[in-house]
Amino acid sequence: MARQLDEQIAGRYPVGQRLRVLDVGMGQGTQALRLARLGHQVTGLEQDATMIAAAREALSGEPEGIRERMRIFEGDGRDTGVHFLPGSFDVVLCHGVLMYVEEPDPLLAGLARVLAPGGLLSLLVRNADGLAMRPGLAGDWAGALAAFDSVSYTNRLGLDVRADRRETLTATLAGIGAPLQAWYGVRVFTDTAADEAQPPDDVETLLAVEERAGRTDPYRGVAALLHLCGVRG
Repeated sequence: MARQLDEQIAGRYPVGQRLRVLDVGMGQGTQALRLARLGHQVTGLEQDATMIAAAREALSGEPEGIRERMRIFEGDGRDTGVHFLPGSFDVVLCHGVLMYVEEPDPLLAGLARVLAPGGLLSLLVRNADGLAMRPGLAGDWAGALAAFDSVSYTNRLGLDVRADRRETLTATLAGIGAPLQAWYGVRVFTDTAADEAQPPDDVETLLAVEERAGRTDPYRGVAALLHLCGVRG
């Protein structure tokens, strides 16, 4: 997904331009810190205290220049209007968040509000059109059958969460003034791998296969996750 994001940024902004980035639900700060290392000014927003502590610890080990380019706020992604002015950011990330939000439309509208004109909105969501793949490949036929008509699932943490359909989010993004410009599949072939599985010897080939599948029909349509990129009008 990082490669996909970099591709979208490179296609939209001049090389070397320092961007204002907001990472909503940044978790332990993996993407936020990566972008700060690339020279961007990054703001992370996270409500989980454990994740914030992990992000701050990771940031503390970075050189001073990188530490100065990243700031961390405690807060809910639905409250961006409380923290930030309209048009404050060139890029807004919201990765792995919507599945925990029962009504995502107000959150997405808030994200579009803080985007500058021409800014990039990057969403990573669970793909409702691929929910039957994991149980089906595991031989759970009853689970696969139920998944065809559902947007609910139980994640690997044991939490009951929700998925999104691409056509629904396409309409939502158009409605908030950040229409869809590109989309990718993420974890097309590797979603069924066990959490404790060791990476293969040839990781680069695995990544090349996933990257190719994530931009190629029909494979990307049944990926575990969708990476959708909208642009603020």
